[in-house]
Amino acid sequence: MGFNVAIDGPAGAGKSTIAKLAAKELDFIYVDTGAMYRGLAVHFLKKGIEPEETDRIAQACKEAEVTIGYENGIQQIYLNGENITGRLRDEKVGNMASKSSAIPQVREKLLELQRTLAKTKDVIMDGRDIGTCVLPDADVKVFLTASVRTRAKRRYEELVEKGIACTLNEIEKDIQERDERDSTRKIAPLKQAEDAVLIDSSEMTVNEVVKQIVALCKRD
Repeated sequence: MGFNVAIDGPAGAGKSTIAKLAAKELDFIYVDTGAMYRGLAVHFLKKGIEPEETDRIAQACKEAEVTIGYENGIQQIYLNGENITGRLRDEKVGNMASKSSAIPQVREKLLELQRTLAKTKDVIMDGRDIGTCVLPDADVKVFLTASVRTRAKRRYEELVEKGIACTLNEIEKDIQERDERDSTRKIAPLKQAEDAVLIDSSEMTVNEVVKQIVALCKRD
């Protein structure tokens, strides 16, 4: 049985960055569940499906196979054998993933792979419902958050660095809407597990957060 670490939290909280670094420090496998949902989202967008077309999304799940691979220790996402990692951070993909992840067939498609990995490997898994739904018996649970403004600034700086035109207010509005959508959906909503440790990274450095999570894993 693997040692499992679940990191949940809202969009832009730095879950992926923190989880990757903590996994490297602990020599665990990092599993980005959000990237897996984004992988399916790429499939839906390729087929010209709109987020509101739930029946088409459910049907399209049958034609998609999302798998995880590693190249030079870095996680890669494959859709029907094609490496689509480079497309995962597109804003349209993120919005489609947020909306489509509430559809039962989408969640069922990926849940089995996620749990199988956790049974056989020492993993750090991050997402929206890892500690409450995917890995309810995880050895360590963390709910990582930050203020909406802080998360918007981080995303804004990331996009500007890539030369993508955007405004801070637009990004802040998008994050607020995504928070509302993720926390109020009927299936596996975003929420802090009762036994999760709350970490607010608004005034913390990345290294400070990583050290705190690593310490939680080594407390015994």
